[in-house]
Amino acid sequence: MNNKVVIFSAPSGSGKSTIVNHILALHPEMEFSVSATSRSPRGSERDGVEYYFLDAGEFRRLIAEDAFVEYEQVYTDRYYGTLKSEVQRIWDAGHVIIFDVDVKGGVNLKKYFGAAALSVFIKAPSVEVLRQRLIGRGTDSAEAIAERVAKAAEELTYEDKFDYVLVNDDLATAYADAEKIVDEFLSK
Repeated sequence: MNNKVVIFSAPSGSGKSTIVNHILALHPEMEFSVSATSRSPRGSERDGVEYYFLDAGEFRRLIAEDAFVEYEQVYTDRYYGTLKSEVQRIWDAGHVIIFDVDVKGGVNLKKYFGAAALSVFIKAPSVEVLRQRLIGRGTDSAEAIAERVAKAAEELTYEDKFDYVLVNDDLATAYADAEKIVDEFLSK
């Protein structure tokens, strides 16, 4: 089971973090990979817990040092990425890595890890449901929500690059589907 990774990707508001937290609660052998980002913390987010918060200059310096498994500039000066040191830290602890990343990051991680990775694309039942979920969060401005919804439309075109597509219409069903997919992968 060592050196396996499970990747959950989705447009913002699809419920991936909720599903990832559910899977983590069921699998003590799994550990969440904390991504790095150059964006500011939202709400009660803490450095080293939800993300490693870096400024854009520090992020670019780490890119130049080849410190990332994958990274992406999502918006101007807004980077997200997976540090090689984070992957090694989790594997050194003997754990399976679970990723909660954006869609392009998920595609890049699957390419990088190949057969050692399970990739799952989660999507809301519709773009309007996605918009309502983002509004309901209360963490983003109307402009940021509009930007995320527009980005989601493009991200949906990547779903065929994942091992599984899970529609999060009913949370209990999505949990059960995610559990089955992960359990099958971990038992291989």
